[in-house]
Amino acid sequence: MLVLGIESSCDETGIALYDTQKGLLSHALHSQIEMHAEYGGVVPELASRDHIRRALPLIQHVLDQSGAELKNVDGIAYTQGPGLSGALLVGTSIAEALAFTLDIPTVGVHHLEGHLLAPLLEQNPPAFPFVALLVSGGHTQLMRVSGIGDYELLGDTLDDAAGEAFDKTAKLLGLSYPGGPAVSSLAAQGKNGRFKLPRPLLNSGDLNFSFSGLKTAVLTLANENGGQHLDQQTKADIAYEFQEAVTEVLTTKCMAALRDTGLDNLIVSGGVGANQRLRERLNQATKRRLCHVHYPRLEFCTDNGAMIAFAGAMRMQNIQAGDHAFTVKPRWDLAELQKP
Repeated sequence: MLVLGIESSCDETGIALYDTQKGLLSHALHSQIEMHAEYGGVVPELASRDHIRRALPLIQHVLDQSGAELKNVDGIAYTQGPGLSGALLVGTSIAEALAFTLDIPTVGVHHLEGHLLAPLLEQNPPAFPFVALLVSGGHTQLMRVSGIGDYELLGDTLDDAAGEAFDKTAKLLGLSYPGGPAVSSLAAQGKNGRFKLPRPLLNSGDLNFSFSGLKTAVLTLANENGGQHLDQQTKADIAYEFQEAVTEVLTTKCMAALRDTGLDNLIVSGGVGANQRLRERLNQATKRRLCHVHYPRLEFCTDNGAMIAFAGAMRMQNIQAGDHAFTVKPRWDLAELQKP
């Protein structure tokens, strides 16, 4: 089965073709980062308009890249939610219109399920069950994944997600958007030991997270050391300690989840999963415990069409073409998903 995947939940237009026999054939992505940077964050109306401009040319590009034609596509998967409603409507309406024309089935994919399954696109993917850390700008969750659609929430963020804390810290330090890569780049110039920040819920005895207080601690630390007039080295040292705090908490909770579940495979998905310091810590910790950690390639950590095409293909085996009526789900709890 050849599945076309369309991702348009926020500020990236992702298109991909996935063949259930041959694997990922081609993919393309257009990021809106440059457009939104001058506003310091995503402007929903601008995001939607840009998806309209980019989606069809990217679909044609992916088809050309793979040597396939639109008539060869057996089904279309698209991000139905969660995300920005206007942006979701663009991808959804394009998917359903194309499917109506071709008389082929569609499947609406949960954006987070796409992220959860992204590491399975790699060579030597882990077998079910495994523990998954979903860590991004909007979510920080630990889950037991027993199969497609079989997800048990082990721990969740009580306030800010890790990626959100990175973005807010970047603003406090006067860094550019997006905040995660900017903080990580600056942290590479920082020195260990100059500052000490809290590790929220590190020893809470559960698998939940909280990063709002850490962001406040960064603000306090910055104000104590010059406020708006921080020198570059001080900014770097604060960024270093902030990154150490976040990655220590994430690593500790992941190891606790593996211990509590008795599983020995961990996957890491979402934008913060691209953080090199987090990967370094997790690699060391899992090696000590004789466990294994799996990541998607860096280009599949952030939003992309490949993860949607793959997740859709896993759910499309027994779906028939419908009437192509559609709706989007800007808010959609992963727990509502069922097995295909």
